[in-house]
Amino acid sequence: MRILVVEDEKHIASFIKQGLKEEGYAVDVAHDGEEGYFFAGTEKYDLIVLDIMLPKIDGVTVCKNLRKDKITTPILMLTAKDVVEDKVMGLDAGAEDYLTKPFAFKEFLARVRVLLRRKETLVSSKLQVADLVVDLLSHKVTRSGKEIPLTTKEFLLLEYLMRRTGEVVTRTDISECVWDIHFSTTTNIIDVHIHELRRKIDDGYKKRLICTVRGRGYMVKG
Repeated sequence: MRILVVEDEKHIASFIKQGLKEEGYAVDVAHDGEEGYFFAGTEKYDLIVLDIMLPKIDGVTVCKNLRKDKITTPILMLTAKDVVEDKVMGLDAGAEDYLTKPFAFKEFLARVRVLLRRKETLVSSKLQVADLVVDLLSHKVTRSGKEIPLTTKEFLLLEYLMRRTGEVVTRTDISECVWDIHFSTTTNIIDVHIHELRRKIDDGYKKRLICTVRGRGYMVKG
């Protein structure tokens, strides 16, 4: 899943980004409200972490504008003040939750997981193509009933491909949505992960589900 962090204090933004990446999320960072609003309006995210006190455009205004633009991505607001009025403003603007700084990272992660689960249940908790099943809540992957162990990155890559079953997904698409917006597409790390994922998913089965579309990218066939 892909998360946007809008936080002007660079050491806090870096800390949050590193922690989220270690949990397997793709993370983009914006350091002011204008940049954050632009990212949120032009890229697809599963969650936005939005500080209230931001330069150029404050977080409450960013939140209001995103909701006016019909962008329904869950928003977790961060505030340095433990003031009821700030929390109410954030929630009234359209945020789903808030957290006061400084915070324990474990609590932050717990709130992130809750919001992502809530979003997921609005769609489906499972993805299935042929006999391949991905459980998004337990992170369990099975094919013909046999469990397949995947690394965190392999799971995220498979999830992304399965969400776009039947579509050709380019390396750029993958780099932005499974890694992050600053990932270098000149490395072969995506090809390595695809190769390993294909080995785990398709080896030993007649039907190949993960295909390479020469010169274009990759695709999961239904």
